[in-house]
Amino acid sequence: MDFTFSPETEAWRSELRAFLKAEIPPGFEGDDDFFDNEEQMAFAREFSKKLGQRRWFAPAWPEKYGGLGKTALEQMIFNEELAYHRAPSSGRLFAIGITGPTMMVHASDEQKAVWLPEIASGETWYCQGFSEPGSGSDLAGMQTRAVRDGDDYVINGQKIWTSNAHVADKMLLLARTNQDVPKHKGISALVVDMKSPGITVQAVPNIAYRRDFNQVFFEDVRVPAKDLLGGVDNGWYVATTTLDFERSNIAAISGSRRTIHDLIRWAKETHAGGRPWDKAEVRHKLSDLLIDVEVGRLVAYRTAWLQSQGKVPNYEASMGKVWMALLGIKLTNAGVNMLGMHGQLKPGSKWAPLYGRLVTAYLLAMSGPIGGGTSEIQKNIIAQRGLGLPRG
Repeated sequence: MDFTFSPETEAWRSELRAFLKAEIPPGFEGDDDFFDNEEQMAFAREFSKKLGQRRWFAPAWPEKYGGLGKTALEQMIFNEELAYHRAPSSGRLFAIGITGPTMMVHASDEQKAVWLPEIASGETWYCQGFSEPGSGSDLAGMQTRAVRDGDDYVINGQKIWTSNAHVADKMLLLARTNQDVPKHKGISALVVDMKSPGITVQAVPNIAYRRDFNQVFFEDVRVPAKDLLGGVDNGWYVATTTLDFERSNIAAISGSRRTIHDLIRWAKETHAGGRPWDKAEVRHKLSDLLIDVEVGRLVAYRTAWLQSQGKVPNYEASMGKVWMALLGIKLTNAGVNMLGMHGQLKPGSKWAPLYGRLVTAYLLAMSGPIGGGTSEIQKNIIAQRGLGLPRG
């Protein structure tokens, strides 16, 4: 891997930072929950469109699909800077980080010509319909069915833990299309309009007071057969591509890096109990966390570098996923304890240090080793595909 960036790439980073400084209003970072707050969601939608107008929403995509033809590394820098500055992310995460790259691999030319430009414009947001109440880590055990009926597929079933489902325009859905073959071979992927009759979205409350998750019910939902992605019964291969892109996302590492910088700034201020920075144990803890986040950052950079070489990262993406999940728990646990009793106050309290963001992140971090594939699954991938070890 080449650890240096060209002058053009560094200029791209500088241009992004100037744009974010101008577009993200002062104090906006005090409330980065775009899932329940209508005002914030409206801002997120408008922000996405501004990126689309500049062809920045998907800068690494070919120009014919609404991008700028930039490299995978420059796309990663884009994702890193937006996450660090806490720009609205609701529309980008699944559309640009996961769904779009998967379409690049598996969609037909006709499908790409329709789906990719509408994503790149910032107008169309996606969610991901994978997990079900009875099939999480055993994703291939899904029961949601898609039955061919003329020019349509008819969908019946249920999905759960569906982030963004209540604000998404479309869903990348996995459903069973063949009951007579091994479970991994009877799954297909479809692009579903979330406004289709028969779709019901319900919130799944979490302990962080946010609407991150939803469950989605499908009752005789008709999806045009032309919106099948990757071919009939080929959905498992579409899913593995999708998860590789999801696990290689640098946003989590960049967000953790920003949190550490915020903690350092807070520790250097004087509070009721004095200045935390004057305590050696505080400086040592923050130094250890900075090292950990840089390790994760380099893993994410290597993943992007592999993508820039035309490769699809697999075990490398799993390495990043495991590291980011563990770092999230380690960082937020250290942060809430460093902030003391006030660190338990949730967002909205005027007494909450750092806008109460640490306690929210702490509560959400517990799901890190589960969402997007458990750490146990990731370690199996690393062992088998990275180290060449046999199945246990």
